[in-house]
Amino acid sequence: DVQLQASGGGLVQAGGSLRLSCAASGEFTFDDYVIAWFRQAPGKEREGVSWIRISDGSTFYRDSVKGRFTISSDNAKRTVYLQMSSLKPEDTAIYYCAAGSYGSTFSRLYDSWGQGTQVTVSS
Repeated sequence: DVQLQASGGGLVQAGGSLRLSCAASGEFTFDDYVIAWFRQAPGKEREGVSWIRISDGSTFYRDSVKGRFTISSDNAKRTVYLQMSSLKPEDTAIYYCAAGSYGSTFSRLYDSWGQGTQVTVSS
């Protein structure tokens, strides 16, 4: 099974940057998975932000983060990163990483979830 540990959140001013990390552990083949980042703001539904297919490096970004966020993976470390730049107050949320077999923004398709890391962007 897959265990995920998300980290890297914090408080940053608008326009600033943060890098989130999602470290995977357990008995599984990293290349078989898609790792995604979701976020959930207070009073809002969880939404898919970005995902990466480990086997071929293909990626997806939701429109609101395109050009500002970059997802990448270090396969040797079994870690996925989300580099977030030009942050906006509306990016404030708890960010979760998740592992699944299909690239999607539907949270139900992901089997394993990290514990979440808080990102707060002040105006």
